Amino acid sequence: MSDNKSNSSFKEFLIRKNIIFSAKKYFIDAMSAMANGLFASLLIGTIISTLGQRLGVEILVEIGNYAKGVAGPAMAVSIAYALQAPPLVMFSMLAVGAAANTLGGAGGPLAVFFIAIISSELGKLVSKETKVDILVTPLVTICSGALLSMACAPYIGQAASLFGKLIMWATELHPFIMGIIVSVIVGVVLTLPISSAAICAALGLTGLAGGAAVAGCSAQMIGFAVMSYRENKVGGLVSQGLGTSMLQMGNIVKNPRIWIPPTLAAAITGPIATCVFGLKMNGEAIASGMGTCGLVGQIGVYSGWLNDIAEGSKAAITAFDWVGLILISFVLPAILSWVFCLILRKMGWIKENDLKLENI
Repeated sequence: MSDNKSNSSFKEFLIRKNIIFSAKKYFIDAMSAMANGLFASLLIGTIISTLGQRLGVEILVEIGNYAKGVAGPAMAVSIAYALQAPPLVMFSMLAVGAAANTLGGAGGPLAVFFIAIISSELGKLVSKETKVDILVTPLVTICSGALLSMACAPYIGQAASLFGKLIMWATELHPFIMGIIVSVIVGVVLTLPISSAAICAALGLTGLAGGAAVAGCSAQMIGFAVMSYRENKVGGLVSQGLGTSMLQMGNIVKNPRIWIPPTLAAAITGPIATCVFGLKMNGEAIASGMGTCGLVGQIGVYSGWLNDIAEGSKAAITAFDWVGLILISFVLPAILSWVFCLILRKMGWIKENDLKLENI
């Protein structure tokens, strides 16, 4: 009898603390909010700094670097916000996000996701339970998050790096097979809460493999942007097409079938990029994992062309080069994803509002 009372009391305590163990809350609400945090820091920062580099405006590069530097804290605070954490818990997540993202390496965003959820809930448990809440709440939140980051984040980073090893293995294959594998994997990683840009940078993914990576990332971003236009209109078109397809992760958790169209598009555009157009990323490797985010991937390809011309390995930028880049980055992903999505909608696999984004 006493056990039942204690269980009931504990459940009431959790309800009072607004701690509800829910897959929707953790894997849909929190992940969707995290995508917004990532966009408001790393992605917009990359766009600004890339713009500054191309225009030769140093102050834009500096501003962009500031934004990129707070990616971890921004994601963690966004997650705490989605979990309706009290102010002290939310503000304490700045330190937790910094620790998880830094120690997680290429898997930083994924580390932030899991660790921020746990430390947020722990912070909520003790919030306003003592007379020294100003000390206890941030102490528990920050220490739990930092300790979890030290214990778990490096291993999450290693797991994320396994994708990188798979990518490197794929680069040794025939260009056709490599184009499919690299395009699909890097595109999927871009949409997942893993940093595809960090993985590509760490692997030095350039050349034909880098071109395939650009194709896969573009397929995910342009694909989701176009196929969800009826639900999200212009706002969704821009935020996904020039921002990040990770905004759809919450919807993917609810209905994984929505991931089929852009992934199939990536499997098609990847080998076309490598075998037909010989699309290479000879700019910075990090651009291989950015896709159409702020057109960083395309700017990277263009920068590579200029580098090749300067080195004498390329005579000039041809119309064929531009046609290939535009088709691979925009036209084919849009058409293919829209067609595949239309088929799945008619099959009933994708229903109305399955692709609807909140706050768009």
